[in-house]
Amino acid sequence: MNMNKNEFIEILKNDGIQVSDVQMDQFEKYKSLLLEWNEKMNLTSITEEEEIWQKHFYDSVYPFIHLDFKNLCDVGSGAGFPGIPVKILFPEVELNMVEPLKKRCTFLKEVVKQLGLKKVNVYDQRAEDFVKEHRESFEVVSARAVARLTILLELCAPLIQKNGTMVALKGKNGKEELENAQLAIETLGLELEKEELFESEEATRMNFYFKKVKSTPKKYPRAYGQIKKKPLGE
Repeated sequence: MNMNKNEFIEILKNDGIQVSDVQMDQFEKYKSLLLEWNEKMNLTSITEEEEIWQKHFYDSVYPFIHLDFKNLCDVGSGAGFPGIPVKILFPEVELNMVEPLKKRCTFLKEVVKQLGLKKVNVYDQRAEDFVKEHRESFEVVSARAVARLTILLELCAPLIQKNGTMVALKGKNGKEELENAQLAIETLGLELEKEELFESEEATRMNFYFKKVKSTPKKYPRAYGQIKKKPLGE
């Protein structure tokens, strides 16, 4: 089911969140920038208005509406999902976006500037390099459509504070990825706290919430080549 902007406002209202006119202007501006820049660089294949409100905006913010957090690290931000929609909805949260592609970082910085967002950092780095100076620094770490869970968890777990949360936004292969990630979850100091499944005619979406129950051993993350060649438990 796709949604228009009025349905977006209404469904969030039902979740107890009032979206202001200022915030709606920011979402609109973000949508325009996304479509404009998408013509010169590959940012998204989702370009229909109602799909953007549903798959980019609502699907990005939904996993965070019941979490209580002051800072978020979004790994592999790409075009800014879920980080920027979360920041628009919760402006007091400090957002850190880690994106290795320079062109996408340029886009993200332009969005931040045009939307007038404060307390946002864009890092043009790979996650395994970024962690060297930001180990266990964040209450919540998120990633959407970056890599399989076995790989993703090794990149993200070292960034999460003790008792912090990892939110993995996955698609139809989520369940299978979770089964393959059991050793990674245990090795990296995580526990699966909750999973959510949404099915519609267009897509299957799964959100996984992992709690950081103990420190991730210092040897993780390994170099990306190693992680990819020999993912934990695969």
